[in-house]
Amino acid sequence: MNKYIVEFIGTFFLVLTVGMSVIEPGLGNFAPLAIGAALMVMVYAGGHISGGHYNPAVTVAVWLRGKCGTTDLPGYFVAQIVGAIVAAVVVIYLKGNPQLSPGPLRIGPALLAEFLGTFALCWVVLNAATAKATEGNSNYGLAIGFTVMVMAFAVGAVSGGAFNPAVAVGAAVMHLIQGGNIWIHLLADFAGGVAAAYAFKALSTSDRPELAIINPPRAGDSAERAR
Repeated sequence: MNKYIVEFIGTFFLVLTVGMSVIEPGLGNFAPLAIGAALMVMVYAGGHISGGHYNPAVTVAVWLRGKCGTTDLPGYFVAQIVGAIVAAVVVIYLKGNPQLSPGPLRIGPALLAEFLGTFALCWVVLNAATAKATEGNSNYGLAIGFTVMVMAFAVGAVSGGAFNPAVAVGAAVMHLIQGGNIWIHLLADFAGGVAAAYAFKALSTSDRPELAIINPPRAGDSAERAR
């Protein structure tokens, strides 16, 4: 139960930061920085308990990678979605129930932008926080938070920059995206997580025992990675 509570807390503060930073008066062009920083600190705060997913697409990617039990999936999803909805309600209250009219999305570009942003996020999570070669590092939270920030700056204007089905649900509650467009985020975000997981499994041979035996690490590999 502790990990589900942690997932609720982390997702709550992530979505709270999204709403408070984006809805006027917000942070303008600095919103992606605040959102990425919020994710970073929440990953550091709860990563040792729940893994610090705060994102159903990340949970799916970590599950496919083999670092999350199947029985945990429903609990993670419920905690993340409920955390996002509660945060959205709090934002609406704090902002005085603002009247927002989200613009339409171009389906093709929005699908691609969300897919790429979520793929990048899940790819970084898997490699920085779950790979054997990076075990014990202390920079995974920074890497994950900066990935969200970078992708929000890069393609946020195209899709809204959710890269997270829970954030998309919260954004819909806050009227930052049209409710009828939420399927774009759900489809693209889960697809990005799945694609990142299979890319990781295909390319990270040191995490595949059968290939690690065939291709054992060479003495100079660690030094090469350090450069």
